[in-house]
Amino acid sequence: MQQDDEDTITRKAGNFAEFESDMPKLANRFSFSLKDNLSSHLGRNNPFFEFANPETDYVWLLDNTAYQNRIGRWKAEFVAAYFRKGSGKDLSEVVAWVSEKIGLADDEEAKKTIAKRLEPLLDSILPAHAVKVDLQGVNVRLGPSGRDGISSDELAIPGNGYKDGQVTTAEAIHADATPMNITFAKPTGWAVLSDIDDTIKKTLTSSPVGILTTTFAEEPEPIKGMPEFYKHMQQKLDSPPFWYLSASPYNLYPFLRQFRETYYPSGTMILREASWMNLAGFLANLTQGTEAYKFDRIEKVHRWFPKRKFVLIGDSTQSDPEAYGEAYRKFGKWIGAIYIRKVTGVEGMNEEMKNAPERFEKAFDDVPKDVWYVFEDPQELYAQLDTLVQKK
Repeated sequence: MQQDDEDTITRKAGNFAEFESDMPKLANRFSFSLKDNLSSHLGRNNPFFEFANPETDYVWLLDNTAYQNRIGRWKAEFVAAYFRKGSGKDLSEVVAWVSEKIGLADDEEAKKTIAKRLEPLLDSILPAHAVKVDLQGVNVRLGPSGRDGISSDELAIPGNGYKDGQVTTAEAIHADATPMNITFAKPTGWAVLSDIDDTIKKTLTSSPVGILTTTFAEEPEPIKGMPEFYKHMQQKLDSPPFWYLSASPYNLYPFLRQFRETYYPSGTMILREASWMNLAGFLANLTQGTEAYKFDRIEKVHRWFPKRKFVLIGDSTQSDPEAYGEAYRKFGKWIGAIYIRKVTGVEGMNEEMKNAPERFEKAFDDVPKDVWYVFEDPQELYAQLDTLVQKK
């Protein structure tokens, strides 16, 4: 993955390369058939696919946001992830390794939590698989999945008359699958796109051991004051659609979705698609190519909602300022405001460099001063949001 300057700083400070060289191999993640492997490259027209078997497979249907195309028809991107049940034969070994590294080798309750969160990273993925869903009374096929075990289909949604902010549910047919929420969003109005780690969820570490601890062992905590501000945005911006954009891999979807449901407004979670043969790939996923990845996903959201006015919220730990600055330079007034949380007290982070005024000035070169704002306390954002709304 392309590594930008901020990624290089983070990885060097945390000695990531050295730590990753010792991480366990995950050979069982790719124990699928030769047929599935070869046919997975054929895309949606793959004639050799199989439907997910409820006895042996499980599927995640990810929440999405529906948009209207030029003729007013509703469409959405439907993403599904396919796994083989209980196939992570490396689980006990990896749980033991992680538990030892983070100092919880003798804590049996902590090891149960670690195992639950690690399982989706270790279970075999399923290329060339599909699932049927009941979409507003119409049976629709999602997939087949590609080599990474994920299918992505932009499909029309049957029916008309959906209201802005309306939420419906789609469920799988004859499959062991999570239901998905579809949020309908009209072409115009406000919208919010937010980072997750250290923007709305407390991580406060950029060291490999710290990341493993907060991801697999600890209960996630919100950043103080942010749940209240997001509820305020929801009211002040007239119930905008929310997107939560993270460099975390899609394997953490249930964990992060539960956190979001507990503290923040409903919305579409955009997570990184990635495949790896060892656990080191998990850390690389979080710390390499983050700027390019986030800009690419912002570009996709812009394609769906070019007439919405977006508020982008991120933090200083990774490449949010650079990605958001690049987005403004490309899309201009599509972005109404950029709020960057200046994060302090982070283990293994060069705060002087990450939080330097020169960094923000460079990241937001050619972005008007009244568009971007760096804050430490979420209370600062209430006045900023009031000014934004009045300006529009």
